[in-house]
Amino acid sequence: MRVLVTGGAGFIGSHIIGSLQAAGHEPVVLDALLPSAHPTAPEPPPAESRHVDVRDAAGVRAALHGIDAVCHQAAMVGLGKDFADAPAYVSCNDLGTAVLLAAMAETGVRRLALAGSMVVYGEGRYDCPRHGLVRPGPRRPEDLSAGSFEPRCPICGAELVPGLVGEDAPSDPRNVYATTKLAQEHLVAAWARAVDGTAVSLRYHNVYGPGMPRDTPYAGVASLFRSALARGEAPRVFEDGGQRRDFVHVRDVAAANVRVLEAADGLPVGALTVYNAGSGTPHTVGEMAAALALAHGGPQPVVTGEFRLGDVRHITADSSRLRRDLGWHPETGFAEGMAEFARAGQRASAAVGG
Repeated sequence: MRVLVTGGAGFIGSHIIGSLQAAGHEPVVLDALLPSAHPTAPEPPPAESRHVDVRDAAGVRAALHGIDAVCHQAAMVGLGKDFADAPAYVSCNDLGTAVLLAAMAETGVRRLALAGSMVVYGEGRYDCPRHGLVRPGPRRPEDLSAGSFEPRCPICGAELVPGLVGEDAPSDPRNVYATTKLAQEHLVAAWARAVDGTAVSLRYHNVYGPGMPRDTPYAGVASLFRSALARGEAPRVFEDGGQRRDFVHVRDVAAANVRVLEAADGLPVGALTVYNAGSGTPHTVGEMAAALALAHGGPQPVVTGEFRLGDVRHITADSSRLRRDLGWHPETGFAEGMAEFARAGQRASAAVGG
């Protein structure tokens, strides 16, 4: 299978390239190599490569010649710095996806794997002891400033018990990045209906591993902590460190993409299929920082009580559907993965990721 990987020179994309080659497929890299994403020239990819922005319709159409499937990873990632980033997010993520899908419709490519994200759910699943399943509203700045980080029942104000979110849960994006990721899924669903395409969105959890970009507000928290340790500084943990996340290794995410592309013939046609892609073992942000610091040899994390309004408290999802339907299983455990990541190399600082 000949697969076009948009953002194929980026963190996750480069691992997908390697996994496709290991599985006997022929990947083709499409990447804009924007200076904001690649401040230093990346190593030549070990595959055919096209220096094309996914928003360049002519360039994308040319790159799709002879392609059997597309793995769409190109995106601007993370929360960004402030709302002034919104036009850039919408342009990179949503306009870029629309241009790609239009070119696929024109050239007859009918198989797509999309890099989705668990951020489309907003806050995770919560149960109230009195009212059962509830959806808390956005956390209030005055509560966060007072150190009250846990969402409470919107009916009675009781403490809530966090749980796992399934793919059928309603979406509730809480920031610009999350909104653009949900818009990508809607665009892909519309494309699949229009052309009888086969499309899957893998809603990634907190992906980490060798080759993450360093020292950037757009990167994941694992990268920020790893960058601090590399400078000999203590990782700064926001809130009280009790935020629950699912840290999934990048090699497992790459393997999930290969599995989705290989299984496309058995997936629904004319619709978007959604899968959560996580390790299945939630950990707190504080636990992750401590594990990285221990494996790196210090310094120990510092819990700051700081917060960002765009952050959610707990978001961990049920990834059993992907295991059940496609037989995918993560192979890198939390302790093993963090020990490797603590010593692994990182990419130069980036603002935009593919």
